[in-house]
Amino acid sequence: MATSLISSTTAFIQLKSHVDYPESGVLSRVIWKDDICQYSLFCLAANTEISEHTSTRNATVQVIEGNGVLILNGETISLEPGQFIFMAANAPHALSATSNLAFILTLSSAL
Repeated sequence: MATSLISSTTAFIQLKSHVDYPESGVLSRVIWKDDICQYSLFCLAANTEISEHTSTRNATVQVIEGNGVLILNGETISLEPGQFIFMAANAPHALSATSNLAFILTLSSAL
């Protein structure tokens, strides 16, 4: 199992203290993972793009800081702090960071 930011003996963390932007590209860290869900902190450098892809699992994105654009099923969604987005399994999506961007990605088993 990958090292997680939270363990079975740690019930909480301060997310902002773990936000660390790379000079370019994407830095991700697993917050917690079990057989049903995976919670990951993603930090994208400004001007980073993630090309269109899909996932076999349901997902949510919760923006912590920064700005970007998510294209989900062809719809353009502005990413800004506080934004919460649900993505159904197999939904095509792509993302670009217009500034340094941090968000939590939750993957869960599709029913």
